[in-house]
Amino acid sequence: MITDISKDMALYTEEVFGPVASVFRAANIDEAVEIANATTFGLGSNAWTRDETEQRRFIDDIVAGQVFINGMTVSYPELPFGGVKRSGYGRELSAHGIREFCNIKTVWIA
Repeated sequence: MITDISKDMALYTEEVFGPVASVFRAANIDEAVEIANATTFGLGSNAWTRDETEQRRFIDDIVAGQVFINGMTVSYPELPFGGVKRSGYGRELSAHGIREFCNIKTVWIA
């Protein structure tokens, strides 16, 4: 876990993989959404709150392919997986990704 991340650090805006958690503390929900969206990436996000109004706000306002509330980002075969912005386009896994790696032949005869 890495804390005390300032805006001048690459970790503030970069997408980090591995056994690393970037932890940000926000003064309020507006700041939390601003921090979450202050990146050109958008694979997954996590927000921790029991308040249902805040949960809905995170779900609606965070720009990411995945928003996990009160849990870490995970990948299961039944969940669509993928990002937005520079984290990718489209989904794999689940019914949404079933044709992701299929070759479809289109035939048209006039």
